[in-house]
Amino acid sequence: MAAAEPKPPAGVAAARRLARGCWSAFWDYETPKVIVVKNRRLGVVYRLVQLLILLYFVWYVFIVQKSYQDRETGPESSVITKVKGITSSEHKVWDVEEYVKPPEGGSVFSIITRIEVTPSQTLGTCPESVRVSNATCNSDEDCVAGELDMLGNGVRTGRCVPYYHGASKTCEVSGWCPVEDGASVSQFLGKMAPNFTILIKNSIHYPKFQFSKGNIENRKDSYLKHCMFDEVSHLYCPIFRLGFIVERAGENFTELAHTGGVIGVIINWDCDLDLPASNCNPKYSFRRLDPKHTPASSGYNFRFAKYYKINGSTTRTLIKAYGIRIDVIVHGQAGKFSLIPTIINLATALTSIGVGSFLCDWILLTFMNKNKVYSHKKFDKVCTPKDSPGSWPVTLALVLGQAPPPPCPYSTDPSRPQEEGQSQAQVILPPRPCPMSALSEQMVDTPDRGAGPGPWASEPSQQDSALTDPRGLAQL
Repeated sequence: MAAAEPKPPAGVAAARRLARGCWSAFWDYETPKVIVVKNRRLGVVYRLVQLLILLYFVWYVFIVQKSYQDRETGPESSVITKVKGITSSEHKVWDVEEYVKPPEGGSVFSIITRIEVTPSQTLGTCPESVRVSNATCNSDEDCVAGELDMLGNGVRTGRCVPYYHGASKTCEVSGWCPVEDGASVSQFLGKMAPNFTILIKNSIHYPKFQFSKGNIENRKDSYLKHCMFDEVSHLYCPIFRLGFIVERAGENFTELAHTGGVIGVIINWDCDLDLPASNCNPKYSFRRLDPKHTPASSGYNFRFAKYYKINGSTTRTLIKAYGIRIDVIVHGQAGKFSLIPTIINLATALTSIGVGSFLCDWILLTFMNKNKVYSHKKFDKVCTPKDSPGSWPVTLALVLGQAPPPPCPYSTDPSRPQEEGQSQAQVILPPRPCPMSALSEQMVDTPDRGAGPGPWASEPSQQDSALTDPRGLAQL
């Protein structure tokens, strides 16, 4: 006779059983148990929550936000500007080359509306401005020779000299003289400035969707020479009067021309590329950008100088200019249908509908759970065998139902005969259900059917069968 094959160790056999159990359990299908609660008020709350969630996703998420689209923000943009017009002051006529700074025609430029001119400045010595701190003096001892004030106009010579006008004295400085406050002359250029015209040429490009468009109508005639911007009739004629821009920004032109300020021209390109390109149009808005209500630093001004030579010596004219700075700001976003965001938002919407079930479960178990009737109907308890082996693979296999429960003796019913050859110690106990309260056998929201016997009294409840079903297959 062939020698008997040696039995594998107990641990290896247990591991094999566990592996087979896990592999078998992997292909099992599980479905949740559904409990129907006959309660009209709770049902109204449940459907109302579902309706609100559905309206939120249909109206706001998909219609307003258009979350079914793939989006791109911040288009690539270019801006070219051109100003035309002439004006005059008390002393001369000004054209574009003089009152527009810088002249390159970019997205940020300034239109000068008032100037303070300090003519014929030369390098020499003169009294310091009274606006400089510690510039006033009574004698030479109050002035330190060689001292340089970063907010002043030159290096102090150490002398205390009379000011340009009045009886006050200031320290003498070496620099461009006379200083600005001593001999400046103010000129207003804003008489004709409201009629200046500004051409703003803008083109945008969305690289993700390969979409480009400009704000000028594609016409070969002299349309731009005779049109003026209008939101209804001439949307693609981006020629604006300076007075129109200031008025739409909510400012007074005369006041703004004297103190200066910054006006923003905002061009917004919000494009739905699921529609024809003709529906993608620019939207213009205007507002003041600088803080006009800040007394410490209100308005807008800057300085520049014009240099020339007289009799071989360098001379300059210092100009402090007040003006209206125009900032052209372009932004926008484009969207086009895409399957991926559509699927993501649909899945989010379907998942969010489950919030209604969570809310109603909380209401049911918190405020309507008298005598814990609903708790017993909703939750099932699973008991593990008491005399399970100590090895954890065997225990896990028992829990998974892939191994028979261990034998345990119990006293058999004397009225029930045992099979031949079967001892009392070899009888295998069936799976024992967990003890449950008698309340779990009551029906949920059972209507009052009267005290007398009825058709329900003689029929066994399906719920009771779940307590004795060893596999838990009875349905509610």
